[in-house]
Amino acid sequence: MLSIIEQIKQGKLWDFHGGIHPAENKALSSKQPIKAAGIPHELVLPLKQHIGSRGDIIVNIGDHVLKGQPLTQGDIAMCVPIHAPSSGTITAIEQRTTAHPSGLTDLCIVIATDNQDTWCQTKQYPDYQDRDPAELIEAIRLAGIAGLGGAGFPTARKLQGGLGNVDILIINAAECEPYITADDRLMQDYADEVIEGVRILRHIIAPKLTLIGIEDNKPEAIKALEACVSEDDNIIIRVIPTKYPSGSSKQLVKLLTGREVPSQARSTSIGVIMQNIGTAFAIKRAIVNGEPLIERVVTLTGEAFKQRGNVFALLGTPIAYLLEKFGYQADKKYPRVIIGGSLMGFTLPHANVPITKITNCILTPKRKELPLHTYEMACIRCSACADVCPSSLLPQQLQWYAKDKDYDKCEEYNLSDCIECGACAYVCPSEIPLVQYYRQAKAEIWERKQDEMSAERARQRFEAKQQRMERDKADRENRFAKAATDRRQNMAASGGDDAVAAAIARVKAKQAAAATTPTIKPAVAAAIAKAKAKQAASTSEANVEPDNSEMAALRKQRKLQAREQKAAKHAELMQQQQADTDQPSAQNTDKKDAVAAAVARAKARKAAQQAPTAIDAEPVTKVNTDAAVDPKKAAVAAAVARAKARKAAQQAPAAIDAEPVAAEPVTKVNTDAAVDPKKAAVAAAVARAKARKAAQQAPTAIDAEPVAAEPAAEVKTDVTVDPKKAAVTAAVARAKARKAAQQAQVSIETQAPVNDATTNAAPAAEVNTDAAVDPKKAAVAAAVARAKARKAAQQAQVSIETQAPVNDATTDAAPAAEVNTDVVIDPKKAAVAAAVARAKARKAAQQANKAQSNIEEE
Repeated sequence: MLSIIEQIKQGKLWDFHGGIHPAENKALSSKQPIKAAGIPHELVLPLKQHIGSRGDIIVNIGDHVLKGQPLTQGDIAMCVPIHAPSSGTITAIEQRTTAHPSGLTDLCIVIATDNQDTWCQTKQYPDYQDRDPAELIEAIRLAGIAGLGGAGFPTARKLQGGLGNVDILIINAAECEPYITADDRLMQDYADEVIEGVRILRHIIAPKLTLIGIEDNKPEAIKALEACVSEDDNIIIRVIPTKYPSGSSKQLVKLLTGREVPSQARSTSIGVIMQNIGTAFAIKRAIVNGEPLIERVVTLTGEAFKQRGNVFALLGTPIAYLLEKFGYQADKKYPRVIIGGSLMGFTLPHANVPITKITNCILTPKRKELPLHTYEMACIRCSACADVCPSSLLPQQLQWYAKDKDYDKCEEYNLSDCIECGACAYVCPSEIPLVQYYRQAKAEIWERKQDEMSAERARQRFEAKQQRMERDKADRENRFAKAATDRRQNMAASGGDDAVAAAIARVKAKQAAAATTPTIKPAVAAAIAKAKAKQAASTSEANVEPDNSEMAALRKQRKLQAREQKAAKHAELMQQQQADTDQPSAQNTDKKDAVAAAVARAKARKAAQQAPTAIDAEPVTKVNTDAAVDPKKAAVAAAVARAKARKAAQQAPAAIDAEPVAAEPVTKVNTDAAVDPKKAAVAAAVARAKARKAAQQAPTAIDAEPVAAEPAAEVKTDVTVDPKKAAVTAAVARAKARKAAQQAQVSIETQAPVNDATTNAAPAAEVNTDAAVDPKKAAVAAAVARAKARKAAQQAQVSIETQAPVNDATTDAAPAAEVNTDVVIDPKKAAVAAAVARAKARKAAQQANKAQSNIEEE
């Protein structure tokens, strides 16, 4: 069976799964030779243009640098430096937008060029064949060379990993992506330098076989390479069919060797190492010419460019400079600038983005040239993406898991093997941007792994610290133990005691003594003694009851305090109730008030019919101003007047109004809710009965309404009256009045309510209650009482005039009538009674006026 190398030499080719055949569009930029792009006025150099860590900055702002001078440095294999592409002054070291799909910023060195393009001192290796491979690998690393095919993997690190492990060297010249022709023109214009770079790589790696894989759509490049290769070079140019993505590393290895790179592994694991055609050219320039990687070939293509082709662009050149110099005319509706090809490229957020080591193409398509994917639709599970995937993955499942952020499933379905070629998105009928989902998921997985690595490093540091602390502790204990042993030996040799041991013994002795005889403070000892004495006394007098006098005193004091608090609360409650009585009470309905008034009047009439019979039996003497007057009637009249005045002074809840309101109808009487209507009605009936009785007994008595502004009635007596008889008569009258009141109360309790709205002729008496009375109601009741009293006086006067002739009697129209009698009455007592009556009437009138003014204000 032939070996792989023999099969390759015989021209055998293999194939890989999937792949597509999109429109190439390479003729737009492959017709013209490579030109120099020129030196822009500003260069922006990102510190990280490769896979790995960035180097340390070794320049400062304001420094003048020369062309080819290193700006960063690093001592590890995955760190490659960057160099000044041209001479100039460093103006800034700041964050700038870089050529990355995320559109994020990164730390950059900004150089203002001086257009002198002055080179620094360089080191060449023209005799590289006599040099050690390790020396050449270090020179390649210091030149800052990384893979120019798009991945950006440090070339020196890849070569170092392949030393002694590979037998096949593959130079990737396929350049399968549409629109890109940088490698094609480089092979056409600089084929000799490319082959020289391949020879340097062969010298470093020493493979058994070297292959240059190139697609069959580049016939001019194939001829140029064949012209530069000799039989001694042991280089085979293998032409492969045009198929995307045949330029990918794993797919090209499968095409040329039939070997398949394992998952998450590199081609060196199967004895194959691959380098790009542009990388071979950069190695030649670095080793033979001593030029670091400061420029690269960039394809300018797309219908929006007037001058299409390939240019040598300095690293750090702003894309806006190239667009302006080569006649970029943006699409009016959808202007787009894409870095890379139409399948693997990404759109820039703006044109102020610099050229980097992995930038191989700038594509500016028109809207009709490269349609926009405006929106994505639901997956129809057509499996077209799986059919064209060159890595034999399941793009549909990966997209679902990436969208759901199920990154464990993404790793389970080998998302890391995705080469992001874009073939799945190209054939998707639902226009789903699958590659974008994969890129985002890869970034999230990478961050998770970085966090896990950081946590693992922290754990290792913590464990190392713990071990170090334990070692220090053990060393310290051993050191102390050794010092103690040496000290004891020295003490024993000198014949003395160990001072430390003696001190420890003394301390232990003191502690033991303290434990056996604990010291007690004097205050504590006294308290303990008192407690023991009390306990002994209580045990000796077991039958005696304990002295609870202190507790009893405290309990008594608490009871007194409780009583005082209760009395204070009661007084506060009484004050609140008294304050509430001063406020207007709630009004009842008109119907209930009318019923109560009618019931009171009916009960009063009944009491009046029962009461006057005993009083009417007494003789009534005619009134004569010059003749003798019946002393009984005069005494009764005086007693009635005094009783009414005293009652008005004691009860008077409302004042007597000065104006007559007899004609005013009483429609509503407001009573406080706290007053019992039944008791109020009884009191009113009793008062009216007493007033009617007084009117019948003393028709010539003084009117019940004394007015403060008018002169009081004068009583003139010429007849001697027996005081003893007058007192007896007054007592009889009072007894009869009490009896009439009791009878009226009995009749009121037995009689049903009567709805009578007519006004009674008897004078209304005041209701004396302990509860609060409405001032408005009191004023109305007083006015009704005055009207009724005035009417009763008029009726009594008429009855007197009809019963007997009056010789010289004149009735004054004023309320205060003068009574001339011949009866002898104690003048001093009569004057005192009259003065007291006037004072009480005046006080009642003032209170009534005040109450009425309050009602009007409300």
